[in-house]
Amino acid sequence: MDNFIAGLPKLELHLHIEGTLEPELMFALAARNGLTLPWPDVERVRAAYEFDCLQSFLDLYYLGASVLIHEQDFFDLTFAYLERCAAERVVHVEIFFDPQAHTARGVPFATALGGIERALLAGEESFGISWRLIMSFLRHLSEEEAFATLAEAEPHLARIHGVGLDSGELGNPPAKFAGVFARARALGLPVVCHAGEEGPATYIWQAIDELQVRRIDHGVRCVDDPALLRYLADTRLPLTVCPLSNTRLKVFEEMRQHNVLTLLERGLCITINSDDPAYFGGYLGANFQALARDLGASRAQLCRLSLNAVEASWLGFADKARLTHDIHAHGASHGVSI
Repeated sequence: MDNFIAGLPKLELHLHIEGTLEPELMFALAARNGLTLPWPDVERVRAAYEFDCLQSFLDLYYLGASVLIHEQDFFDLTFAYLERCAAERVVHVEIFFDPQAHTARGVPFATALGGIERALLAGEESFGISWRLIMSFLRHLSEEEAFATLAEAEPHLARIHGVGLDSGELGNPPAKFAGVFARARALGLPVVCHAGEEGPATYIWQAIDELQVRRIDHGVRCVDDPALLRYLADTRLPLTVCPLSNTRLKVFEEMRQHNVLTLLERGLCITINSDDPAYFGGYLGANFQALARDLGASRAQLCRLSLNAVEASWLGFADKARLTHDIHAHGASHGVSI
């Protein structure tokens, strides 16, 4: 099964680039930028990666991001992620970045964007990994601050492919940002939203009705609303599910309780992603392996999850057709009928 997963063409649609900051790179960037971290060594940082909820993770996540100051830092972070993608046969990525986490520290918007974009272009040239870039607003901040960030982004919109909403979900419903998302859509940007991770199913409805999202990020709480389940199955509105993240943040106590395969068999457009893999114990391949190991996912189901990601991606028709063919061919080479 590990060999099957390693060779399966995979797409990642829910990945926070700041969440790929491995402790070794964190310390290297801190040293390069003359910063002192609150941990003495890499081992003590890893020991801190025990989270009891989303907020306990976010506190460490934002602290780690403080080492990202110069364009080269963002390049190094992003290219290291793409090297891992190449090793795992991840062929397309649609990644988030959080400009407010950097501009609040005095790092210019263009600095973060420039380093990330330069690495994505280099990764496309070196590894053939296609990409899209999604700017996310931090939902624990105000909508006014999100509007200011969108205004700062406007000169760069030709380089940004969409807008998202992340950070602490509880108490920060999607409706809080209806105005700025309307503005983003008017500027021609497709939108996505984290909803139904720790927040209730009503947050998913808000993302659909008030933000008019193209995808729901996470969305596992949809099982609490039968009407929502039917809607998601009927419309094939994609859910970008992150299994290892969900278990590390105690959305599910253990992987065998996860509902991802149940949702897949209900006809929902479920995709598999790694979220913040440096903090949650595994990149995209490890998430697929966890489904096979702990939930008994079949090869056909894993292929269907990759095909769903092709469907849910923002690639053009020709690229979707090519990747669909490649996934079917990989399955057929292992005797899998999809």
